[in-house]
Amino acid sequence: MADSQFPRISHKEELIFDLLGSQERYGLELVRNSGGKLKRGTVYVTLQRMEEKGLIESYVKEKPPTESGIPRRMYRVTGHGARVWQAYQAAVAIMAGAIGEGV
Repeated sequence: MADSQFPRISHKEELIFDLLGSQERYGLELVRNSGGKLKRGTVYVTLQRMEEKGLIESYVKEKPPTESGIPRRMYRVTGHGARVWQAYQAAVAIMAGAIGEGV
């Protein structure tokens, strides 16, 4: 497989994958749950990049009429994103084992 075909995952994208898991979350929830590793200024840029790659998808969740404020954009991992994340984690584990064995 050519290097350009292997998906690149940044540290922020790794963190977002971990935080999303199999759940839906909104951007500021990801920031809050990141323990200071994600900032408001970068989370939405990273989410947009991940969405362009097909790793996540989003939709606008309308608020009930009894709640005030603007609707939230919810994010979730796509099927493709889940496969990429699993393959990435497997590759990291293999590399860590190879490094540990002195290869």
